Amino acid sequence: MPTESLETEYQKLASLIELAETLGQQTDFAETLRVVTQKAASLLHAETALIMMINPATHQTIKTVFKEGQEEQSRGYQTVHTQVCGWVIKNHRAFLSANIQEDQRFRKDRFKGIPLKSVMCAPLRIEGVIIGSILLLNQAHGDEFGENDLAYLEKLAAIVAPFLRNVQKIQEYFAMPLPKMALLAKYEQLGLLGKSKKFFELLQAIEAATRCDVRILLEGRSGTGKELIARAIHQLSARHDRPFVAIDCGAIPANLLESEFFGHARGAFTGATSERKGLLEEADHGTLFMDEIANLPLEMQAKLMRVLQEGEIRPVGSNKSRKIDVRIISASSASLREMVDGRQFREDLFYRLNVYPIEVPSLNEHQEDIPLLANHFLKKFARQQQKQIEAFHEEVLDFMQQRDWEGNIRELENFVERLVTLAKPTATVLDRGILPPDYQKDFRKFKAAPSAPAVRQSLTESLASCEEQLIRKALLENVWNQSQAARALKISEPNLRYRMNKLGITKPS
Repeated sequence: MPTESLETEYQKLASLIELAETLGQQTDFAETLRVVTQKAASLLHAETALIMMINPATHQTIKTVFKEGQEEQSRGYQTVHTQVCGWVIKNHRAFLSANIQEDQRFRKDRFKGIPLKSVMCAPLRIEGVIIGSILLLNQAHGDEFGENDLAYLEKLAAIVAPFLRNVQKIQEYFAMPLPKMALLAKYEQLGLLGKSKKFFELLQAIEAATRCDVRILLEGRSGTGKELIARAIHQLSARHDRPFVAIDCGAIPANLLESEFFGHARGAFTGATSERKGLLEEADHGTLFMDEIANLPLEMQAKLMRVLQEGEIRPVGSNKSRKIDVRIISASSASLREMVDGRQFREDLFYRLNVYPIEVPSLNEHQEDIPLLANHFLKKFARQQQKQIEAFHEEVLDFMQQRDWEGNIRELENFVERLVTLAKPTATVLDRGILPPDYQKDFRKFKAAPSAPAVRQSLTESLASCEEQLIRKALLENVWNQSQAARALKISEPNLRYRMNKLGITKPS
């Protein structure tokens, strides 16, 4: 071995000894995590280093408890974390991949679109038991990890594992609620957008629901996003890698319900030329979302009740039952409690479904989120229709925020899509002139009512909304030149960039 290599090896081993000495003097668990990830990233030239731990209470869930290095660029990073860490735990050995995109240990295109290339991960073991892992990531332009790097990471993991065995401290990371901004950002990636108090309370309920495997009942008006919530709960639950099946209970003819839910045997009825799985079996080990469950006939409610009690189904025309394991998330735009009182819904089924109730607020209950939602839909449809529209005129935005949206978020989305469709290809701002005739009347009433009820916003939220509108207007007027916009607003350019980042203002692609 060349002298330089021996010297390098000596320096690396010396660094491990220094790390052990440092950790031996550390009493703060969070600081221990920071030191370990920082050292691992630095010594092995990794852009990102993470420590993932197994929940000591259940030994089933893994969670990133500390991250050092580059900010995650996409939600896809989390997929890499969980997949690689899961592989290490399952195979009880370290993992190395020069190019994760082409790694045959995972499904083809599993990590497509995720800006990562070289990945390695070592298990953290205590007395032969894996308590977590340490994961290092590099993008395409970063260094490529090799066998020597992996051997060194395994040595580092063996040294630091005893310092990370504090079960009580680890448990706190699994029980600790996410900070508000982190929670909002997490669910924004899943299509749930908002910043209001009411919306944040909804996210807290959803977050709690993802941590348990019980039946959930979502109640809220039509168009409030109940299916999106159900998908988010499934995606973040322990069943995320199993099927998610959605069905509108009011869209199936009554005579087909039993076959649709339970499946049928060959020859069960005219036209049943082959055996067919029902929705409950399709969702086995996953989640079945039953939208508008209030529309189920009483006879079908009784059969569903039996499925929940026995955990098994019997296809139409078959004399054999099949065991299933399905999580039911049901939703209703009508109050099931009131329907039970009116004898329109089975009381026993109601209690079976209502294990974890979540009330989904109407859009009118969190009107302050309308600008955020409207701008999200604007970007989406402008991109789809290949138009250059960048913003709403202030009075159109005010009109949307004050209007009563009986169809909730779905109606708002359809409204924005309609405006984008009507806009000229050269339009950059949607003003009142683009409003369809049926909305012009509402707009005139809005303008004629200066004493219209104020939006239920706190002073802080109102100031932030006003600040965002002023900054967007300055950027548009200066063709997104930040230096000129900063001068127009009479603030420094760094201050403008800080405020843009804080308010989530980005230049349309």
